[in-house]
Amino acid sequence: MSSPVEESVRRNSESENGEAETTEHDPHFEPIVSLPLVDVHTNEEDEEELVKIRARLYRYDTGDHEWKERGTGDIKLLRHTKNNTVRVVMRRDKTLKVCANHFITPDIRMNVHCGSDKAFNWSVFADFADETMKQELLAIKFGNPQNADLWKTKFAEAQEIVRTKCSIYTQELSSDSDEESSITQSEETDTPELKSTDKTPDEKYSKTEVTDAKESDGIVLQLKELKVESEKSE
Repeated sequence: MSSPVEESVRRNSESENGEAETTEHDPHFEPIVSLPLVDVHTNEEDEEELVKIRARLYRYDTGDHEWKERGTGDIKLLRHTKNNTVRVVMRRDKTLKVCANHFITPDIRMNVHCGSDKAFNWSVFADFADETMKQELLAIKFGNPQNADLWKTKFAEAQEIVRTKCSIYTQELSSDSDEESSITQSEETDTPELKSTDKTPDEKYSKTEVTDAKESDGIVLQLKELKVESEKSE
């Protein structure tokens, strides 16, 4: 017969072994519903990222005449790899809803907002954040002056990219117009002009007909004269 001490030791060892077996047990259950992976298109697949900075965006409400917060998140400059256009894209945190989406043009001016070294404002002719074209006055605030300076520098570089693209496109248009004008001039010089002494085919044909008619009339007259002379001799 075991003593109370031995019995307690035996129970403790059994409980420890049971806990160890319980913790090591890892059952596997097959999922009831399988969810396939879905590719989400962001319309940024053909674009390269020039810069991405965390900031807070505001828009000026012309109805209430005050600045209203539009969202907080990462604002990016995206350059299209094929046509070299650059656009500003910003999505809100968590919801990822677009709060800024417009193309950069050379005439946009980045102004210091309210004398702060961390904020800028600029006017946009066509912003598509609400999926409709709207003219907006936007302001952005960064966490520190370094991010603000980086944004201003990258924005100026993006404008230079767009300006270069516009100049190249203008040169191509002018060269195309020059080629068309040269082709038109060559066609005009190659086309022979009708001289005053030249006759059209219709005129030449009518002149030939008149000549033939005169010759036939002369032959008829000669035949009549011969007939008259023969009659007189008889």
